[in-house]
Amino acid sequence: MTEYTIEFVGTGETITCTDKETILSRCLEEGIAQEYSCRVGMCLACSAEILEGEVTQPAARGLTEEEAERYALTCMARPQSDLKLERGTYPSSIDGDLAGGASDGAVADD
Repeated sequence: MTEYTIEFVGTGETITCTDKETILSRCLEEGIAQEYSCRVGMCLACSAEILEGEVTQPAARGLTEEEAERYALTCMARPQSDLKLERGTYPSSIDGDLAGGASDGAVADD
């Protein structure tokens, strides 16, 4: 079992995590407020951009192959090297949804 250092850029938070545990589980154990919801790799709430390093996340079904190279779903991702992650960044497949607000055609009443 290999242990890696994970730095969350911009927060000053750093944890260690083995290649046998998920990044989210270590965050929760260390008291780090990492967003999450479904914990099964579908909702993308726990997404973090991979700035440096590599992860394995075969069960991250919510990401395309291309997105999985740039983003870690921390509920599924296990480090394969030391990492630098940026939380609060999401793949464009959902980032556009977040930025668009009421993109379902709903009109707010005044």
